[in-house]
Amino acid sequence: MHAPLSPQAPAEALRATLAELVDGLPPRQAAQATARLIANYRGATPTDAPVLRDRSDVVAYAAYRMPATFEADRAALGALADAAPGWTPSGHTDIGGGTGAAVWAAADIWPDPADGSAPRPVTVLDWAEPALALGRELAARAPSAALRSARWRRARIDAALDVPPSGLVTVSYVLGELTPADRTAVVDAAAGAAEAVAVVEPGTPDGYRRVIEARDRLVAAGFHVAAPCPHSAACPIEEGTDWCHFATRVSRSSLHRQVKGASLAWEDEKFSYVAATRFRPDPVAARVVRRPQTRKGQVLLDLCRDTEELSRETVTKRQGPLYRAARDTAWGDPWPPREDPAP
Repeated sequence: MHAPLSPQAPAEALRATLAELVDGLPPRQAAQATARLIANYRGATPTDAPVLRDRSDVVAYAAYRMPATFEADRAALGALADAAPGWTPSGHTDIGGGTGAAVWAAADIWPDPADGSAPRPVTVLDWAEPALALGRELAARAPSAALRSARWRRARIDAALDVPPSGLVTVSYVLGELTPADRTAVVDAAAGAAEAVAVVEPGTPDGYRRVIEARDRLVAAGFHVAAPCPHSAACPIEEGTDWCHFATRVSRSSLHRQVKGASLAWEDEKFSYVAATRFRPDPVAARVVRRPQTRKGQVLLDLCRDTEELSRETVTKRQGPLYRAARDTAWGDPWPPREDPAP
């Protein structure tokens, strides 16, 4: 067994571990497995079988998709943490977690207790044993005690799923693999087990619709939306006209560049998400829902506001500190900044 990669943070440790994994991956086999997984990822047909079938599938997935999933999960969980300051999950259950991107992201957002007390219990549920096996292998090298002690449990992700009580339940990049009935049941099971639920899906119109369905069910179950929305009312986007999604930058591995024929060392992962809590969170007053437009002497911000509406705000150079803050504001950020910019 490898020694943990301490004292690296989970993000750096995961990148280092995946780089070693890719070194032992036959390029042709990796490319073929990855191409099939991409086709499935972009498809719209639910399945009643695991997408990750064997070791080659799982290694290709981990090398190609896990970094992007990790960054999207980390962005969503970071927004949850911002809306719930002072709250730390007492435990974490990841539904359909595969190789564990969401639990790595949670370990990055909520580190192990500094006082050396026992780490929070972590459970990953997935129906693909090869994915769970690789997840265990990766976690054994993690700097986080919560990851190293995680339970990796095989379970069918469907209407019969039993979710153990947990502070945090994540459902990440899995709803698109389920039938509508199973999607509903899984979200309801997550709501019944958790203090906080985070659902993350690809940033496509279909992914957004699945997130909205999950959001509606969480609100109906008594949850309050913590992020990205500034409110728990209906989404103000008119159905069929647009969709709410965000982007996070991901470093491309050599496998990424090989499969895509790309030269850039990075790409943007687009994702949709909702994070909701049983307790009352402190959501932002508004969130930037499109890439800000910077023009001469002004910044245009498209916002979803706590007034339950979409609007555009123009911040001009004459507004001084606020203008400087607007120039530094990115897609997905809160507005105005949580702390007023210094004059």
